Amino acid sequence: MSLRNMIILMTTFAVISDAILIPFYPQFFAARYGVTSPVHAGAYVAFISIVVMLTLPVWARIAKRLDAMHLLVYTQFAAGVLSLASYWAPTVPLFWVLSLAMFMCKSSYLLMYPYMMRFEPKESHAHTIGLLSVVVHFGAIAGAVAGGFVMQVWDAHTCIFAMAAGDFAQMFICLWLIRAHAIPRRCRFADEAHAGTPAGMHADAHTARRTLRDRLPILRLALLMLAFDFCVYLIRPFMSSYWQSVSGSPSELVSGAVFAIPGMVALIALRINKRIADAGRRLPDHMIGNLLLCTVGLLLQGIETPLAIIVGRVLFGWAFFQIVVKLDVTMFALSKPASYAADFAVVNFFQNLGVLLASFAAGAIVDETGLRAPFFVASAGLVLTGLLSLWLLERAPATQPANQPAGQPANAALADATLAPELVEPGAPAHAN
Repeated sequence: MSLRNMIILMTTFAVISDAILIPFYPQFFAARYGVTSPVHAGAYVAFISIVVMLTLPVWARIAKRLDAMHLLVYTQFAAGVLSLASYWAPTVPLFWVLSLAMFMCKSSYLLMYPYMMRFEPKESHAHTIGLLSVVVHFGAIAGAVAGGFVMQVWDAHTCIFAMAAGDFAQMFICLWLIRAHAIPRRCRFADEAHAGTPAGMHADAHTARRTLRDRLPILRLALLMLAFDFCVYLIRPFMSSYWQSVSGSPSELVSGAVFAIPGMVALIALRINKRIADAGRRLPDHMIGNLLLCTVGLLLQGIETPLAIIVGRVLFGWAFFQIVVKLDVTMFALSKPASYAADFAVVNFFQNLGVLLASFAAGAIVDETGLRAPFFVASAGLVLTGLLSLWLLERAPATQPANQPAGQPANAALADATLAPELVEPGAPAHAN
């Protein structure tokens, strides 16, 4: 199996292990430690984002010297050990310390995204991003359903063993890839950076000078992604609790399946997009239209009937997938291969900041007004995000992606890359966040 496919497989394990407990932290803390405060569950999810925000730049800096594949051997082993240690944590504070340290180590797997993109030509970015998006959604499906199954058949803290298994699986895949492909310990991209640096100037200084002048488009895009992630993740921490309260069903397996509906819709969307492309037609590129559809999906979920929630999850999943792929393709179109990791770290920081703010806000909103309110707050936020996108897109500079035919407008080329379903086949990554 190729290096690219093995990285995708490794990312699959990472996303699944991440998603196992995400929908169920309120139930986990209640069952394990007797803590029922929604503020506490929201704060914990928020602190996961904080540690990822703080540690990913550290791993990215280390990866400038030590190849990321070698780095992941150490960090994923440490993550697995810390995950197992948290299983025996007798108190909430000790569980926080051990599990957050685990997420600090686990966050290093996000480096595989820019790592793989360095090997991909510009014209295949949409294919790779779409493929990684499929893995993220598939991982959300598998992780949420697996978490619900484990909690229903065994107990809440048994999920920790499943999370640790994912970390150790990543470690062994890295070891196999290092041996099979003779990957050296020294980062191969370090030599490329030095080769492209003007004489007499250190590579890091050259990168810093580029950052001061050229990263404004990336920062604008990152601001848009922060606003979007804040809105869509506002409903996430208490989605399973909301479904259980509306449906009257205590089944974690069913609530996990409802939580994963957007992931199922993403898989269907890929097939529909491909059929449209095979027929010689083109899917309309409407960022505002997708944001409005996402808003409608959120509002439907706020209607306290199971059918409305399911329909809302379907609409939300379709729009969410289209928006995420477009934003990621735009990020790599605005960046350069030598800067992928650095620009990805910037964007990831803003994305995690959005998730962080959403987690704190979700706990406070639910505590004050109930489980239904986050859907309406998120809907209002998406309307503002649409207005923000209009302002930012108008100010975005024209980009000329590599291999773009002469005379073709940059924005049209970007739209084609974003929405070309023939490049996106089921076959990526999380976020990570």
